[in-house]
Amino acid sequence: MTEPVREVPVPREPLDTEPLGIECQTNAENRALLYRALADAGVRLGTYDRRIVDWFGASDSSTVLTVASLITRAGAPTEDAT
Repeated sequence: MTEPVREVPVPREPLDTEPLGIECQTNAENRALLYRALADAGVRLGTYDRRIVDWFGASDSSTVLTVASLITRAGAPTEDAT
């Protein structure tokens, strides 16, 4: 049986400091966070892309959250978009 993966809110504003509070995230939770951010941004993934996301999911949680935040913000409409 697999453990449930918690959903961590991804910051949608620029980060000026390291995001804290998720230090105990598991690698599975980190990967789920990245896959969710990529899916929400409409990014299509190939086999090698998924391999790299899986590998990067083993990084520390604050780094993963920062990258997920960058993906989220990159895929979001800008204020001057019409």
